[in-house]
Amino acid sequence: MAADQCEGHRGRMASRPTEPVTILSLRMLSHSGPEPPPQKAAPPCPPSSEPKTFTVEDAVETIGFGRFHIALFLIMGSTGVVEAMEIMLIAVVSPVIRCEWHLENWQVAFVTTMVFFGYMVSSILFGLLADRYGRWKILLLSFLWGAYFSLLTSFAPSYVWFVFLRTMVGCGVSGHAQGLIIKTEFLPTKYRGYMLPLSQVFWLAGSLLIIGLASVVIPTTGWRWLIRIASIPGIILILAFKFIPESARFNVSTGNTQAALRTLQRIASMNRAVLPEGQLLEPVLEKRGRFADLLDAKYLRTTLQIWVIWLGISFAYYGVILASAELLERDLVCGAKSESQDVHSVDSEGIQSPCYCHLFAPSDYRTMIISTLGEIALNPLNILGINFLGRRLSLSITMGCTALFFLLLNICTSSAGLIGFLFMLRALVAANFNTIYIYTAEVYPTTMRALGMGTSGSLCRIGAMVAPFISQVLMSASFLGALCLFSSVCVVCAVSAFTLPIETKGRALQQNVKIQ
Repeated sequence: MAADQCEGHRGRMASRPTEPVTILSLRMLSHSGPEPPPQKAAPPCPPSSEPKTFTVEDAVETIGFGRFHIALFLIMGSTGVVEAMEIMLIAVVSPVIRCEWHLENWQVAFVTTMVFFGYMVSSILFGLLADRYGRWKILLLSFLWGAYFSLLTSFAPSYVWFVFLRTMVGCGVSGHAQGLIIKTEFLPTKYRGYMLPLSQVFWLAGSLLIIGLASVVIPTTGWRWLIRIASIPGIILILAFKFIPESARFNVSTGNTQAALRTLQRIASMNRAVLPEGQLLEPVLEKRGRFADLLDAKYLRTTLQIWVIWLGISFAYYGVILASAELLERDLVCGAKSESQDVHSVDSEGIQSPCYCHLFAPSDYRTMIISTLGEIALNPLNILGINFLGRRLSLSITMGCTALFFLLLNICTSSAGLIGFLFMLRALVAANFNTIYIYTAEVYPTTMRALGMGTSGSLCRIGAMVAPFISQVLMSASFLGALCLFSSVCVVCAVSAFTLPIETKGRALQQNVKIQ
């Protein structure tokens, strides 16, 4: 009976038209209000078609500062020791060669001018080569070149040979700027404003070393042995270059990504850090080291103003160095009487020459050492200014102060007062060089950084070539006129620095630039 009822019930159900039935779960019924449509289960995510990548800038910032950068700072910074010794050597040797070869004022000035002429010509060439073939190779080549010709200078048989060989040394020294570029390209952004100004310590060490050696070696064994001894640090440093790799930024710009990655892995290992996740990827830059890029509309104003500043800073810096020696040698400032030995030069036939030998006395060497120490006196303030006021404002302030202290040199003062003014001038001109070096290395992208530094260095040497004739020739004729000229150039540089279009404080280094 029951079976018949069930069969009848199924028959009636089958005879009715089929209606859509919505099935709701108890969980869904428990909600009030309209319900959203049921969600489909998300399919598993396929592997990403774009793997993670990172740039050299990302890697440098992630690795941070560590043991590698300390070694980099010491080795690349020591290039400043060698450069300072080679440049300052002329200032301490000039009185001796003046006496030995019976030189007039313009001939003594011409030696310095030719050194910087060689520097100027080679700066552009080394900058072009460094952007094309690497910073490390050019740095090594420049040191080998400089050491070789420096040693040859000690055997110069005549004034003409001396000038030629020192010009060749100037060519080699011009490549030392690649050491600064390598440091800049490996340092994290927040450390550049602190570590790069500290490199001034090495220049100071080189200057003090050559003055100290001169005070001992020249009176005993002569200027030729001074040059030979001064060549030793450069030879030693060549051996230390093997511990510093080629710039990773340069390697990726040429497509050598594997070499850049190995370098970054080595740095990370030394610093006990890790690289960012993913693959190192940078665009290969075919157009590198083109002079036209410096004068493109994007960088034209910056480049021209940088050139003016470099020229003026170099003019003032080497003007101070050479003027210091001239003031001591010729007693041009009233009240500052030197103990220099004033000796008439005598030729091979015993005839007295109209040229004079003004050999430095021990007190003169002490004065040079004290004034040279000024180069680091403002370093802490310079670092604070660079990092808090910015590169432009800091440079304009120090250039303005330099102009003022040049004029103060005209005050009739005692020997102590003269030393004080020279001390402050050396401090200010060193701060100027610190700031413009950092700014120039930061403002240009990797594709033209070495060329930008090279061309700036060349323009810089024009100022250095003119400075000897102002400090060693014009100053003897018109002391105030020479000081006013130095001061006026510094004022122009201060205005140019203040109006620079780009501030680089806190800005990451640019890898490439899009030139229209």
